Amino acid sequence: MVTPVKRSNALPKRCRLSARAEFQKIYAEGQRYDGRLMAAFLRKNELDHHRLGVTASTKAVGKSVDRNRARRLLRELFRRSADELNGLEKHYDWVINAKRSLLKSKEELRFTEFRRIVEQVARNERRS
Repeated sequence: MVTPVKRSNALPKRCRLSARAEFQKIYAEGQRYDGRLMAAFLRKNELDHHRLGVTASTKAVGKSVDRNRARRLLRELFRRSADELNGLEKHYDWVINAKRSLLKSKEELRFTEFRRIVEQVARNERRS
């Protein structure tokens, strides 16, 4: 019997933002998109892929268990929305801030809101 190859579903390291300076640059120079479950900040990058940074603050989300779950949900949302993201003309650095309502929302609602944000970005691309 052959054991299947273990494949990670994690977001690759090259697609992650981790440095505080990168986050601050995106907040300062990026475009903000607000939703009921999350706020997204985007800034164009010159790479051939999107990068993601996720925040879930104590003030916005609560205890560490909830913050970690919120971050996990947002990373999964981003990873599973690759098709929508590839539909954009440009590549962006994304910082997504979790809101408390994210934890109680259904998966379908989370994807709907993220798609709406991606559609707004696409609309803004066509305008410029």
